[in-house]
Amino acid sequence: MNKLLVSLLLTLGVTGAANAAGNLVGDAAAGQGKTAVCGACHGPDGNSMAPNFPKLAGQGEKYLEKQLHDIKSGKRTVLEMTGLLTNLSDQDMADIAAYFASQKGSVGAADPKLVAQGEALFRGGNLDKGMPACTGCHSPNGAGLAAAGFPHLGGQHSQYVAKQLTDFREGNRTNDGDAMTMRSIAAKLSNKDIEAVSSYIQGLH
Repeated sequence: MNKLLVSLLLTLGVTGAANAAGNLVGDAAAGQGKTAVCGACHGPDGNSMAPNFPKLAGQGEKYLEKQLHDIKSGKRTVLEMTGLLTNLSDQDMADIAAYFASQKGSVGAADPKLVAQGEALFRGGNLDKGMPACTGCHSPNGAGLAAAGFPHLGGQHSQYVAKQLTDFREGNRTNDGDAMTMRSIAAKLSNKDIEAVSSYIQGLH
């Protein structure tokens, strides 16, 4: 019962935050022509080669659009993107999100030494600490729930995932909604937990 309640609260909190991005319809074809600057860090098709820049290919459109709005407004701080979104309209951001969402994401490999611990956290959480399994919002294969705005995690760079989890834990990233969903979950993770689950996610597909 407690697990069901936690899942429901997580769903309500994150969905509410995701819906804030708006209801514009993105045009993937138009978006491709607006991603030249994005491609320098994230790759032309959204599969970045640098582990500190997230892969955007195959990411949920609603999630991508929300992050673009949050970064532009300053709700989410990403120093590398300072000023890059200033001249983009809401339609531009919707189109860019649609383009990257339409691309196929690549998958990396997990560190074999960390798979067992990472899988246990991702699939089972840590009930002793009140931490739910990641699968509740991000699905068993890491595909996320695009319609609800829950991000696709499978195949994402472990270095990037680890930084986001650490930033949520330390309060340096706060755009997870009023329910503080990711902040409350990340607060229950040690550095070793973060390393293990991030590595597992990198090889997940």
